[in-house]
Amino acid sequence: MTQPLRLVVRRTSAVSLPVEVSTRIPSVLDAVHESVEVLTRHAFAGLGYDAQGDRLRNKLKTLLCEALTNAMVYGHREDPAKFVAVRIEVEADLVRVHVTDEGTGFDPAAVRPPLDPSELDRETGRGLLMIQKLADHVQFNPQGNSICMTLRRP
Repeated sequence: MTQPLRLVVRRTSAVSLPVEVSTRIPSVLDAVHESVEVLTRHAFAGLGYDAQGDRLRNKLKTLLCEALTNAMVYGHREDPAKFVAVRIEVEADLVRVHVTDEGTGFDPAAVRPPLDPSELDRETGRGLLMIQKLADHVQFNPQGNSICMTLRRP
């Protein structure tokens, strides 16, 4: 990673929830894995581990990897001078993840389904489908440069 990752973590003082973790990540693909690990660890710190929690963490990691990679590759064209903003909100019944890039955005409805026969041989283009299948709810801002993914907590 070219620059240190700075996190902002907010927790209420009386209880461990809600939690908010936020940062800005430079558009360097080598930063994705480490950033996802750090963000996930801090978002769930002190909340305990069990099988359902592990599944939730793994879903969150996959969603973050896909959304960050899409933002860096498609939103920023891998321009390391641009940053991707990430905010994770952990509440008692859900986890909400916001990923916003500095790009011009896109129309999610115009993305061709990667399972269309003409698209099957492509090596890329499945990230958005994976996000839509893993998240309980996905919403884009009108500009198309910010995604909000929601996971229900067990």
